[in-house]
Order: sequence, then C-alpha cells, then structure tokens
Amino acid sequence: MNDSFGAGGFNTTTSGGAGSENKAEGVLPLVIQQVLESTDGGISLFGHQYAMITLVAIVRNVEYSSTKVTYQLEDHTGQIDAHFWLEEDGATSTPSVVPQSYARVVGSVRNQGGSKAIMIFKIDQINSPNEVTTHLLEVLHSRYKGEENNKRKAESNFDTNANATSNGGFMESDSVGASLGLNGKQLAVYKAIKSHVSDIGISRKELQAKFTHINPSEMQSIIEHMAQEGMIYTTVDTEHFFCVDA
Repeated sequence: MNDSFGAGGFNTTTSGGAGSENKAEGVLPLVIQQVLESTDGGISLFGHQYAMITLVAIVRNVEYSSTKVTYQLEDHTGQIDAHFWLEEDGATSTPSVVPQSYARVVGSVRNQGGSKAIMIFKIDQINSPNEVTTHLLEVLHSRYKGEENNKRKAESNFDTNANATSNGGFMESDSVGASLGLNGKQLAVYKAIKSHVSDIGISRKELQAKFTHINPSEMQSIIEHMAQEGMIYTTVDTEHFFCVDA
C-alpha cells in the first residue's frame, strides 16, 4: 500500500533556470511518507513548489509546553511530529484535539535536527471516516493532475518551439491564435495561463511578472477580454485564472 503513495513525481532539485524561479504557493494533499521523503529544497510536485501541505492522520500523542503543543501524527505510511506554536501573550488558544482520534492538519514542512517536522497553521479534529478516504483520493488526484499538467506543459513547449521554427519566430500567427481570434500579447498571455502547472491556476501577479512589457491596465483588459469570450475563468479568487480547455 505504501508504494502507491511514494514520492514519485516529487522533484525539488533544480539547477537554475525557469524551474528555480517557481514561487511556492498553494496547499498540496500528502501522506506522511511523502513528507518524510521530501528533500530539503521544499515540497514540490512535478516542478511546482507548494507553500503548505495538508494531511489526515491519527493523533497518537499530545505534549504541551509553555511555547507550543506537539502532536505525534500517524497514518498508514509513517509517523511525524507536528508543532503548534503558542503566542507569548496567550492570544492563540490551544486547539482541542483528542488523542487517538483523526485530525486534519494544514502546515509547512521544516527540517529539525536532520528530521522532518510540520509547523501547524491549522489543526481540526475530524469525526467522519469519509474524510480519511476523501483525503487519500485528494492525494492521488493531485499526483495524477500534476503529471497531466506537466505532460501538457511539455507538449505546449514543443508546439511553441515548432511554431517558432516554422514561422520564423512569429509564434503569434500560429493556428491556435487564429482559431481563438487572439494575437500578439493576448496570445502570449493565453498560452502562459494554459501552460501554468497548478491546481489553482496562475495568479495575476505571476502573469505581470512574466510580461513586464505589458502594463497593469493593458493586462487587465486582456484578461477581461478572454474572460468575456469564455476562454478563461477565475478559480480560488478573482486573482487566479484557468483556461477553459485546460
């Protein structure tokens, strides 16, 4: 069973270039084994780095101190400690989680003395066994979705390079742009949205960073045009975008 949730697809080793410029964002569902086998470079799935992880596990033990609460978590793949830090002024209340019960944890991964630990952002006790099954499905979905997006991105890059060669570098005049009625900057932004590997889509901030020659008002016009034409849609908020045909 463990092999099904191994670290396959994790790639935190980068040697510079575009891969090293990826900013960590989003929350990735994992099992404990994947956390333990992740590299010191952070949590990454098919080249996309994530800021936080979420997992569902049994709370085997709880230890309290004046500065933190430590939860010993266990699932079918391993064990790991998770720390919930308390505010000095007592503003942060201690989460109410009963030992030997299941909990959902959201947090970031840290290295402590050569071993992995989780810094808890949020922990909640769960009472329905359906949440355990649902989490495992989310882990699998993220793995296969990441693989699919990575493959699509590779194919997109291949098509882009092929068009650049056949058109003497004028990629904006390819058949994709013609079929969508896009050209120039519009097509470049559309391709960036479509090829971005993330479950929550690409953010407006990332688009602006990719196309520094497009001012914010023009970028807004391009995004609004594609949204009105039904080519893209917003995801987790109005600042993240996905292509309809992605």
